[in-house]
Amino acid sequence: MELRPVSQAVEDYVKAIYLLEQSEGKVTTKALALALDVAAPSVTAMIKRLHAMHLVRYTRYRGVALTPAGKRMALEVVRHHRLLELYLVEAMGLPWDQVHEEAERLEHVISEELEERIAELLGHPVTDPHGDPIPTKEGQLEHPASVPLAELNPGTAAIVHRIADQSPEKLRYLGSLGLFPKVRVTLLEKAPFGGPMFLEVGKSHCTLGGELARQIHVLPVEAH
Repeated sequence: MELRPVSQAVEDYVKAIYLLEQSEGKVTTKALALALDVAAPSVTAMIKRLHAMHLVRYTRYRGVALTPAGKRMALEVVRHHRLLELYLVEAMGLPWDQVHEEAERLEHVISEELEERIAELLGHPVTDPHGDPIPTKEGQLEHPASVPLAELNPGTAAIVHRIADQSPEKLRYLGSLGLFPKVRVTLLEKAPFGGPMFLEVGKSHCTLGGELARQIHVLPVEAH
């Protein structure tokens, strides 16, 4: 197996910065410390190191941004992670709520050759088990125009696209309701002011809280 050119810590940081950029836009040192569960002084020291490596740009009071080189590195780690998650589900039979931590450990050590073999075995997939896009080998990503389930109007049918919150407890709960990516749902009723939503999921019905419904992104189905 070939040696990785940088440390696991560097890869963890650039991946965290990339994911925060996608979800929050601006990346602060405080948000990065919370995401990685590390002390603020440690974040500051690592940002200086990443800046010296030309992986990030840091402007005081404006936050951290990846350079093109940093983004390439982050996308490679994200590709490893999401391919591993799908492999663990599809080939190993692990539940979708248990694969994140395993992939966190393995993403830093697989070789590029093994990554490509996994991609070939899985048929070069475009999404992981939670619906998140898998970057191509060239670092390209598809971003379908999905919307939070909570924003649908009653009577609208949609296909579950991705689950934004990957808490194991929430994934297990959503799985018990049948709310997986590629499943068709119909919003039947919605209480006002972020209240519960009454859904048709396949041949079943369920009630979902407004907060959790905001973490489920869907692709509305056009009426015919």
